[in-house]
Amino acid sequence: MQIESDLAEADPAPLAGIARRTFLARMAGLATAAMGSAGHSPEAMAAGSLWPQATGAAIPIIDTHIHLFDPTRPQGAPYTGHPDAGPPQPALPPRYRALASPLGIVGAIKVEASPWVEDNLWVLEVAERDTIVVGVVGNLEPGKPDFGEMLGRYHKNRLFRGIRYGNLWGRDITKEVNNPGFIDGLRLLAQADLVLDTANPRVELLDAVLKITDKVPELRVVLDHLPSLEPTSQTRPAYDAALAELRARPRVFVKLSAVIHRVNGKVSTELAPYRDRLDALVGTFGEDRIIFGSDWPNSDGVAPLDRIVAVVREYFTSQPRAVAEKYFWKNSVTAYKWVKREASQPG
Repeated sequence: MQIESDLAEADPAPLAGIARRTFLARMAGLATAAMGSAGHSPEAMAAGSLWPQATGAAIPIIDTHIHLFDPTRPQGAPYTGHPDAGPPQPALPPRYRALASPLGIVGAIKVEASPWVEDNLWVLEVAERDTIVVGVVGNLEPGKPDFGEMLGRYHKNRLFRGIRYGNLWGRDITKEVNNPGFIDGLRLLAQADLVLDTANPRVELLDAVLKITDKVPELRVVLDHLPSLEPTSQTRPAYDAALAELRARPRVFVKLSAVIHRVNGKVSTELAPYRDRLDALVGTFGEDRIIFGSDWPNSDGVAPLDRIVAVVREYFTSQPRAVAEKYFWKNSVTAYKWVKREASQPG
């Protein structure tokens, strides 16, 4: 079976404690259910409407970038979604699952959207209650004196997969790279086998990641939302130079998220305006370092979740199935080492 041969190549750790035959049977059931719930028959799949002919079962998806928050809490929430997405409403796993499961999404990684350190605990508690969440990227500041203690505390929870740091919440990663305490904190992060997600891409951030990976080469780094970075004629040379150097950093991954975004004040939900940028990023980072993320529900400010998935799915129909599998779930295992929580998730 195609699924079985694929799993043989994957990291076996998430399969611990699960009978292989049972797992494969459930995966086959998941693929059939995903096709049916999304309105695509096996005949339509074979005809190439989603994947090239005779590719076998649907490819499961791990969404490596969602946000969870609840503005109805007594303390409220510092971030409540994109202002163009409508009135704030809770973004919690049951709401996400209802939207994601029909699209073939079987797991998600929550990326922190709050600067409040206590929200690390809140989101871990929320994530524990729904198995669609397979990992949490939290919010801690590597340059703070208590970083090591806090990292050790949260790392005890198996869902805690790393931290996010960048140009948000008044922080500036381009300055912190020259702070020895910050670099020491990132070394602790690497020693814990956790990941650093970046935030709000700009050319200066790419340069900062180059400096970080020079100083902490063993650290895994995920560049979030890089498709949304539109270099100007002035920044293009520096952008191209940074990407050329990042290409040679095997532990730096690119999250092909925020693919649908505003260009010159306009939003298109078709693939055509974004294809060249995707071609360039896939060509730069290669098939082993690209991962899927939706940015839900922030993405609602430009397009609903089904259109987010549809655009990248359309793009990867032109790629070999093995490349699509790496993008939609396999590479996320390498980048995040997320936690397998139920048998329907890929191995």
